[in-house]
Amino acid sequence: MDPIKNPFSPGAGSPPPELAGRDPILNQARILLGRVKKKRPEKSLLLTGLRGVGKTVLLNEIERLAKAEGYHTVSIEAHEGKPLGKLIVPYLRTLLYELDRMAGVGDRVKRGLGILRSFIGSLKFTVHDVAVGLDIEPETGTADSGDIEIDLPNLFVAIGEAAEERKSAVALFIDEMQYFTEKELGALIMAMHRMQQLQLPVVLLGAGLPILPGLAGESKSYAERLFDFPDIGALSGEDAAKALRDPAKAASVRFEPTALEEIYRRTKGYPYFVQEWGYQVWNLATASPITRQVVLNANAAVIRRLDQNFFRVRFDRLTPGEKNFLRAMAALGPNPQRTGDIASKLGVKVTSLGPVRSKLIKKGMIYSPAHGDLAFTVPLFDEFMIRAIPKFPV
Repeated sequence: MDPIKNPFSPGAGSPPPELAGRDPILNQARILLGRVKKKRPEKSLLLTGLRGVGKTVLLNEIERLAKAEGYHTVSIEAHEGKPLGKLIVPYLRTLLYELDRMAGVGDRVKRGLGILRSFIGSLKFTVHDVAVGLDIEPETGTADSGDIEIDLPNLFVAIGEAAEERKSAVALFIDEMQYFTEKELGALIMAMHRMQQLQLPVVLLGAGLPILPGLAGESKSYAERLFDFPDIGALSGEDAAKALRDPAKAASVRFEPTALEEIYRRTKGYPYFVQEWGYQVWNLATASPITRQVVLNANAAVIRRLDQNFFRVRFDRLTPGEKNFLRAMAALGPNPQRTGDIASKLGVKVTSLGPVRSKLIKKGMIYSPAHGDLAFTVPLFDEFMIRAIPKFPV
């Protein structure tokens, strides 16, 4: 088949040709956006799930919905090593200038810029940072304490009041939220609490690994009353088939049912892998319909691409001790494993695993779905670890 016409799109955050199986989440987001605009309280959404389930794709689609509803949007990706304050300031600066350009009377936007300037001062930006581009006097005494749990809520109030004055609304999108510190996450939660209390038109839509609800709850016990945490999982067999069948049909290509069944068996319904299989199978097929044999023939190419582009980038960030830990987990199987069983596999005491375990959780490689259990955050990573380290123990 012509690779230029290939409808499938494996990639980080790449929109699939068919967003199958996600209508309930999108409908929930539509309700949230509609209610906030009408000053009616509604829980913000923090999407959770493993790598490759399409959380970023969903955030991007919800952002599109927000823009269609007239929202001003801010889209941020958190990452290790960059504090929340310095990460968010350039985006809020742009947002306030956008509000300033809108027709309207009043001084709430100008006040918001002054408070943002105070917030910047509290973060001790260098001359190379955004502070030099904000030529406005700070509003002394507001959002300048240096404590982000005090300052960020005050800054959000100023932004919410500015948006309200302009008869507008703001949607803040933050991906990879598990990288925030407990204090930073607490500051966001407190800020959104103030938005609900004051009924200001600011909504937060975030995404993170399955540890996010626990992190939020540890930071602020009332987080569950402010946020819904939809679990974004693998697709059902029917939805995975639809994600493959409908784009192919639009290009006058058909999948045999047994081919769709084989792809589902190999991908377990994880959207990224479904797209990767669809992409490779399309390129390998010579004619329609695409058969199960084509799927079988594509296996080596798919595994090679996944190993090089999806798994390896995570594997290469690991220390030798971390690789051994994950290889022991993989040897025990794909399901959540007890820490004691991992220690036995490694031939060490459970107490010695604490530091490695903590580092792997911080790196987003594993999480604890239940007390004493550990699971991979990356689907099928157990199979990759066995391919990457065939002989174990070394």
